[in-house]
Amino acid sequence: MIWPALVALLCSAALAGCSFEAEQEVWEISGPVFGTQYHVKVVLTDDEGRLEDLAGGITGTLEDVDEAMSTWREDSELSRFNSHEQQGDWFPVSDPLFEVLAEAQRISQLSDGAFDITVGPVVNLWGFGPEARPDQVPEDDLLATRLANTGYEKLELNASDKAIRSDDPLYLDLSAIGKGYAVDAVARYLKDAGIDAFLVEIGGEVNAKGRKPDGDVWRLAIEKPVSRERTVQRIVALENRAMATSGDYRNYYEADGKRYSHTIDPATGRPIKHRLASVSVIAEDSMTADALATTFNVMGEERGYTFAVQHDIAAYFIFRGENGFESKYTPAFSSYLMD
Repeated sequence: MIWPALVALLCSAALAGCSFEAEQEVWEISGPVFGTQYHVKVVLTDDEGRLEDLAGGITGTLEDVDEAMSTWREDSELSRFNSHEQQGDWFPVSDPLFEVLAEAQRISQLSDGAFDITVGPVVNLWGFGPEARPDQVPEDDLLATRLANTGYEKLELNASDKAIRSDDPLYLDLSAIGKGYAVDAVARYLKDAGIDAFLVEIGGEVNAKGRKPDGDVWRLAIEKPVSRERTVQRIVALENRAMATSGDYRNYYEADGKRYSHTIDPATGRPIKHRLASVSVIAEDSMTADALATTFNVMGEERGYTFAVQHDIAAYFIFRGENGFESKYTPAFSSYLMD
């Protein structure tokens, strides 16, 4: 009877000397949203119940964003303003919607209108919004009429009352900033839920916090701007930062042998036409990175790069050169690149 007692003693000694803490792993939660997919990676121990709770919370967070900011659903908060006949009266909005509108206006002013959320009617005219794609390229007269009903300076914001108004009829489109905000909203939810390390991605916009269980930073790929395949251009390392990419190589259509990008220049009302194929921006939040990436995509390679350097923005530009794709990045971007 001595042997079993010895085994029990040895086991007790081992347990006393070891913590046996559960190891953390990377778990993924994903699903459809905004016509694309969301992918959320969280670092935590094996806990199926908690993963289910987080999945439900993420779904609820994204539904709240959609209810506030979608132009694809008539009952959204934004759509109700767009269809409101008395836009000259102050229209109360929720805190999240006001936050996005305020940031959009800030970047519009900073970029002298290269970013403009009021360009929605023109986006729709070219077939990149809820309206059906046109059978032919819009005529100049119709384009001029739609363009006359745009202009970020026409939108007024009342910060104290969280309300908006416009003397002229406006149609607001948050597609160039709303997805980034949705990423940040999920990131805030996870942080409030006690998750210390995660990676949130929706359609290419990301927000990264903390590190992976092995202590390594989150690594993400900047893709080559080609629509036929997914090839890595460069790898970047993110920790407590967000990144967004805007380009003309996925969302476009061709008519009469010409290619039309989904990115509309607010100054001309026409799809962009320049050498810049894609630009990736790193910022503290995905909402700002999303809007700035679109801004630079409108500006083009030279103007966008100059603007980014002047404002100390981390940006990576890929443009079409004489012998294929070329790239350059701002000094603020260099520290994020992996060898």
